[in-house]
Amino acid sequence: MPTVFSLIIAGRIPGTFVWRDERCVAFMSINPMAHGHTLVVPIEELDHWVDGDTELVAHLFEVTRIIGVAQRAAFGCERVGVILAGYEVPHTHVHVIPTNDMRELSFANAASSVDRATLESAAEAIRVELRRMGCHQVV
Repeated sequence: MPTVFSLIIAGRIPGTFVWRDERCVAFMSINPMAHGHTLVVPIEELDHWVDGDTELVAHLFEVTRIIGVAQRAAFGCERVGVILAGYEVPHTHVHVIPTNDMRELSFANAASSVDRATLESAAEAIRVELRRMGCHQVV
């Protein structure tokens, strides 16, 4: 049975994407801890990131770094936090979160919902920076 992330990747459930390449995608979290909270997700259904091959894991972290650079430029945040929890959805995903304080890196801060316009606004700010960086994988 496909995961919710596989359904988003396939376009069967809406997602607000900022990146797509042959190995992974990045889209906005619908329960963001902060404005601009993005998930980097492999296209392959991989439950636990430590089970991924070396090349895939390296690719995920390079895309995570690129998204983080774009977030820092787009939102002027002090830091970009990264969380790999793996309990919410059985499909590896990296939370990439613009932050200004360590306390912001808590699932207790996650919004229960966010409107489409807010997601799209954050996504477009990230896309602008990705394009400025010369990334061709921008969706």
